[in-house]
Amino acid sequence: MIDFQAEAAALRDQLIATRRDFHQHPELGFEEKRTSSIVANELHSLGLTVHTEIGKTGVVGVLCGEHPGPTVMYRCDMDALPITEESEHSYVSRHPGVMHACGHDGHIAMALGIAKLMAARQAELYGNIIFVFQPGEEGRGGALAMIKDGLLDMEPQPDVVLGLHLWNPLPVGTIGVSAGAVMSGSSVFNITIQGRGGHAAMPHTTIDPVACAGQLITALHTLVGRRMNAMDGAVVLSVTGVNTSSFTHNIIPATVELTGTFRSFNAYTSELLEQHIRDVTRSVCESMSCIATTHVRHLTIPVVNNSEVVERATRAFTRVITPEQIDTHPHTMASDDVSYLLDEIPGLYFFLGGANQARGLTYGHHHPRFDFDEDALPLGVALVCSAIGDYLLPRA
Repeated sequence: MIDFQAEAAALRDQLIATRRDFHQHPELGFEEKRTSSIVANELHSLGLTVHTEIGKTGVVGVLCGEHPGPTVMYRCDMDALPITEESEHSYVSRHPGVMHACGHDGHIAMALGIAKLMAARQAELYGNIIFVFQPGEEGRGGALAMIKDGLLDMEPQPDVVLGLHLWNPLPVGTIGVSAGAVMSGSSVFNITIQGRGGHAAMPHTTIDPVACAGQLITALHTLVGRRMNAMDGAVVLSVTGVNTSSFTHNIIPATVELTGTFRSFNAYTSELLEQHIRDVTRSVCESMSCIATTHVRHLTIPVVNNSEVVERATRAFTRVITPEQIDTHPHTMASDDVSYLLDEIPGLYFFLGGANQARGLTYGHHHPRFDFDEDALPLGVALVCSAIGDYLLPRA
């Protein structure tokens, strides 16, 4: 059996350098022009067939083996977040207000490393690999944009899809793998509360949308615990923003806008919660003589792993790590639009530990001081190559 762990370890310095370059030059969703250009050039240099501008800034590289067999799709995301980095390391973001605060820079570096190791074995491959470098994962709909541009209509057709996410809730050297729903679907809501503004000293002459908003926020946060069946699956609802049409001490505004998110592991619960949000909003606002307008947008569906793919990939992973390094019950209310690929193709999306408490690398995803232990990079390459090899390489 091929020792992908040794081959990935030999790439360690290159993986780190690549990751740090992307970290210093982060780009927001659908603005990943520099990133996409570097990715496309690297895939070209490895001899892959490259398609660009799939989903605006997405890149697809196709590696066709010299023998017939199945096709494995490997997906990674490329976009950064609108966050100002607060770290002091040498590779801090050079773009104020933009930061790789979720590990996507590491995802790109690993995907290129995987492509390099597998391209070197093109003559041995019984099948094909499609490398997908996706834009706009952070709530921008990048996966759907690529699908709309024909990602799933390309030849060869994928038989299985694999992917990973660096994950600071897990320590470096460990992974999280589980069948079924592992990440929630994500939806956003915006509520506009229309009242009648006026002087803050004469509230009786107004219809106060601020007071209404206060009651509505409490009512919304009560929904999960008091209107939803605890057996319907995990649910989260959070009001995350409040905005008023005027912001000064002596004016009661005419309108207040609320924004927030709700998440669940199944579509039924999501649809039911949406209806509860609409009903409670209407009821609370009518009781205070306000008018409410509610808009809901569903960003992603749950990430659901195929049990057969999980079982097969886990066996391959144990050629690289021990069973004790595998968390078999990873679940999170975070979301990822890789879910749309997994909804069409059987596959696996797993978590790659990145935290290192001894080095202070424990900040959570989307935090301005987020970082991860770069020892995770060669491990991720070895794990994925082992899983792909289980499908496409002859066994000794």
